[in-house]
Amino acid sequence: MNAQAQQLDGGSFDVVVVGFGPSGAVAAALLGQAGVRTLVVDRTSEVYPKPRAIALDHEIMRVFQNLGLDKAIAPYCEPFTPSEYYGADGRLIKRLATVEPPYPLGHTPSMVFTQPPVEQVLRRHVQSLPFVRVELGQRFTGVEQDEDGATVHLEDAEGRRSAVRARWVIGCDGASSAVREAVGITLEDLEFDEPWLVVDVQVNERGLAKLPATSVQYCEPERPCTYVIGPGMHRRWEISLLPGEDPAFMATEEGAWSVLKRWIGPEDANLWRQASYRFHALVAREWRVGKVFIAGDAAHQQPPFLGQGMCQGVRDVANLAWKLRAVLEDSVTGAAAESLLDSYAEERREHVRRLTTRIKEIGAVICERDTDAALRRDAALIEAAGGQIRTVPRQDIIPPLAGGLLAPGQAASSGAGTLFPQPRVSGPTGPVLLDELTGNGWRIVTSVRFDLLPAGLPPLAERLGMLVCIPADTCTFSSGPHRMQANELEGVLQAWFARHGCCAALVRPDHYVYGTATSSAELYDLAVSLACRLEQTAHP
Repeated sequence: MNAQAQQLDGGSFDVVVVGFGPSGAVAAALLGQAGVRTLVVDRTSEVYPKPRAIALDHEIMRVFQNLGLDKAIAPYCEPFTPSEYYGADGRLIKRLATVEPPYPLGHTPSMVFTQPPVEQVLRRHVQSLPFVRVELGQRFTGVEQDEDGATVHLEDAEGRRSAVRARWVIGCDGASSAVREAVGITLEDLEFDEPWLVVDVQVNERGLAKLPATSVQYCEPERPCTYVIGPGMHRRWEISLLPGEDPAFMATEEGAWSVLKRWIGPEDANLWRQASYRFHALVAREWRVGKVFIAGDAAHQQPPFLGQGMCQGVRDVANLAWKLRAVLEDSVTGAAAESLLDSYAEERREHVRRLTTRIKEIGAVICERDTDAALRRDAALIEAAGGQIRTVPRQDIIPPLAGGLLAPGQAASSGAGTLFPQPRVSGPTGPVLLDELTGNGWRIVTSVRFDLLPAGLPPLAERLGMLVCIPADTCTFSSGPHRMQANELEGVLQAWFARHGCCAALVRPDHYVYGTATSSAELYDLAVSLACRLEQTAHP
């Protein structure tokens, strides 16, 4: 055994993350940033050099912002163009796009990005964190659990074996997850299974002139396909394979050009990647077995029609990381609060199921193979739109959380389970996004003046996080112990409070709303109920 393997063997960590793709890197970054002793391992040593994921959204960019990486990642991102759906006879039948500014979370709601350099940014950041150790070229081979934690077994490229201890293990090791298999988690089939070809190209100016100016869903019975405008000159096609077509041949250059010829030829672009896939809709039946969790593609797979694959994985680890941190901290949600972790599976499994169902519904629109049925589909969609296709914001399709650590009796109509907005506000040196002032702990955000809040609320807020007040009648900025005052600049928060009929929100560390209140007294009761709930979780 070499010196590095000897040093790793017998090591002890709070968390071991298996897999250093986007989900694993974000998990390690969030944990390491919070001072959680983390080991992240991956069997490969380099970032995969070709694009796989192509879309991300404002929720994910907000996570990157909280890691201090949004500005480093932004150069590799561009706004997602509208997606236009054309039916069997070429008519426009549906249109998805982005809401107009000011943007609710402070970032462009839908984006395309180039995956390899974004992964490099994430990896460099993780490798710079003092609480994180990165070991590449290490293959996960098994895990054993006991009351105090887990022993993770690893093997390097030379066959040298090592074992490390951890309080918790997160399997972010992809669709064929060895962690998932090791703990006996099975996948539920949500009944979507189709062969498709994915082709990425870098077009030249000649090719660009031949292509649509917006992304397109060709809902054509003879061969459904998708055209996506990526950053710069990157273009992607997702093309359904027909019965009898050989997926292996279609993934060759000859096969790819045989279907791309409808749009461009070899003189118009260079092939970047071509691969045949079976698009699945799968979700894990369990997301936690003892000390072991799974996240990302290890826990779910969905068709790519809304570009949510990587986003779902980042949502998973953003949900789990703050709960692991809370369990490990000596606080009201302290070391005994392991039952808090049960809400991870409850929240994320249901969210994934609901979003996958909606993606399948979009897939059903795209993938109808019967011409008569497709024509009826087109007529129904046009009639439902009153004869004039309206643009639907992509983010309207993404559901809120339901159940888990949310205020009992509150529904999404009140704001509970939705993402709390991130308005631009007045900061000490000028306009900033709200998270830059508040951080990402527990927050109470209210338009009620400080002097009108119940006397017991500030000390209670101190136990939960930071109290934030954003009155509508001042442009000043001030802060004090566990409180902050800053005027919002574009009316985003004011509109959110009006839409949900409330004057305050209690916001979780992952920016989801625990609950809302219509008065200062109701806010106090909401905060008391949360404190009691967390204390009961911590001290069963």
